[in-house]
Amino acid sequence: MTVLPALTLGFALGLRHAMDADHIAAVSTISTGARSGWRAALLGASWGAGHSISVLLVGGALVIMRLPMPARVALALEFLVAIMLVALGTRSLMARRAQGDVSATRPLLIGLVHGLAGSAVLALLLLGAASSAVAAAVYLLCFSVGTIAGMAVVTTAITLPARLRPGHALAIERSLRVAAGVASIGIGLALAHRVGIRDGLFAAVPTWTP
Repeated sequence: MTVLPALTLGFALGLRHAMDADHIAAVSTISTGARSGWRAALLGASWGAGHSISVLLVGGALVIMRLPMPARVALALEFLVAIMLVALGTRSLMARRAQGDVSATRPLLIGLVHGLAGSAVLALLLLGAASSAVAAAVYLLCFSVGTIAGMAVVTTAITLPARLRPGHALAIERSLRVAAGVASIGIGLALAHRVGIRDGLFAAVPTWTP
């Protein structure tokens, strides 16, 4: 993979990466109460920024050193994401009312955790596909920009129904909050089962290899 394909492919896959179910579930638990489109987009972009920081630092370091992340470390990070999803979903279901315009720090931290968990696979992909360090760097940068843009679009879309029908905004927001909480818990439990049981995080030797 040379520089030009890395640029276009990185951005496109970054957009696609933002649409992963666990990403949407996590950010939807904190964006449903956003009072405006720009605020929702800011929360999504903050998640993307946190994700990008992890990917650029950890994924970039792995690529530069040409080392895969140890399997148990990669699985432990994914299990941490699972725990976070369950916690976010539970918090969303227990909230009696909308949180309003939450701080952008929360999605930033959530994005950081997600980025750490995804760095192992991304670095492995680049180790096998990138023709040079420049191409790998361009891919990572464009992937990060695509992820930020994609999540900003996602969070804006999540809050759109409530903003289109202001008279029913409270009921719509409550329904979205419950749906987001249930989805986040369900995805978190499924991820925990896959990582802990199928991929062997708690086994003597993990069955998943990066």
